[in-house]
Amino acid sequence: MEPLRIVLYSHDSVGLGHVRRNLALAHALNNQLPGLIGRPVTGILITGTALAPAFRLPEGWDWVLLPGVAKGSEGYLPRNLTLPMGELVPLRARLLQATLAGFSPHLVVVDRHATGVHGELETALRHARTAGPVRVVLGLREVLDSPAAALAEWARVGGPRVVKDLFDAIWVYGDPAVHDPVAAGEIPFALRKLIRYTGYLAVGRPSASGTSCMPGRYCMTTVGGGSDGYALARVAVATPVPDGLGHLVVAGPQMPAEQLNDLRQRARPGVKVVAAVDDIVFHIRHAGAVVAMGGYNTVCEIMSTPVPALIVPRTQSRAEQRIRAASLAAAGYLEQHEIDTLTPEILAAWLAARIGTTVDRRRAVLDGLIRVPQLAAELLRPLATTELAHADQDSADQVTAERASAEQFSADESDAAVSVKGASRVAV
Repeated sequence: MEPLRIVLYSHDSVGLGHVRRNLALAHALNNQLPGLIGRPVTGILITGTALAPAFRLPEGWDWVLLPGVAKGSEGYLPRNLTLPMGELVPLRARLLQATLAGFSPHLVVVDRHATGVHGELETALRHARTAGPVRVVLGLREVLDSPAAALAEWARVGGPRVVKDLFDAIWVYGDPAVHDPVAAGEIPFALRKLIRYTGYLAVGRPSASGTSCMPGRYCMTTVGGGSDGYALARVAVATPVPDGLGHLVVAGPQMPAEQLNDLRQRARPGVKVVAAVDDIVFHIRHAGAVVAMGGYNTVCEIMSTPVPALIVPRTQSRAEQRIRAASLAAAGYLEQHEIDTLTPEILAAWLAARIGTTVDRRRAVLDGLIRVPQLAAELLRPLATTELAHADQDSADQVTAERASAEQFSADESDAAVSVKGASRVAV
């Protein structure tokens, strides 16, 4: 049986959050969708980060890596190539169009930016919709940005009209009881009919090693990808912790080497600084307490556990992490503190008070990785049924053609036999 083909796109300018979210979705779709739709799944993850292939893929999936972009003070710029953005964007656009045209997906999920960097994805999506039956979904984290910044971004992609033209649904990866981006003014009210809330993509994230790089009891600080996590990590390595407790500081694979080396030189006894761990969920689950920035994936991984957490959100670029931390703190699921006023002494006091306690987060909707395959099945079932019907008809037509061919061959054989006998009589 032909597999359903899925493409998950993320632009990946800062950090690893977009590709990590899509990777969690890929594992969930690969594991659950075949049972819901009756067909196997294969897929492509399109990403703009060269670090992506270090993550474990589901079976039957592969990567397409775009030339990277970064975000500077003036907006997007090439990450590595010495090209103007005026040349890089068309290059990425052609790669996107070739990927979608060559792979012919049944489902495309676009993470966060509806038309990609400077509209690079729009032509590819329009061609895909024209070429064949496909469902296209915009996947959004539960917090976008301040309402003014978010609405300005919607305007840059063409507003609700363009979004309605390109997308069949919008999946919001959150719990509206904690934060509702429509009510907050981050998503245009005109798009509300497309929206389905999935819950946080928390429970069911794939586990890798199931082993710890930190012996004994420990607390943990993690700063996501690490490109902007040095300030928090520097406070963490200087923080005294209770006797008998280690402190694992995960600096992130994107932290510059000089910052990582500086942290290791500053680290107090009992502090272990690593760039990354094989299984972040396992390490969070077994920590006595967790300190983290407020990125979506890290928060989801924390929310899937009962471990107490202090969120120290990013203060630059976007308001997203501050809004997320405030909404989750108001719901009682974690605590927050601003980096500008956080000191090793304040952090030490928080750790000493929270070690040995737990947090009940079961009221939050955390099963988005179960809900997303169900929503995908609802979108894909009509396509799958139609394709199967066509396949069955094609198979029936082939059988009929083969039977007719066999009958004609048998008739020709009989006629040939009669002709041979007649010829033999004449010869005699």
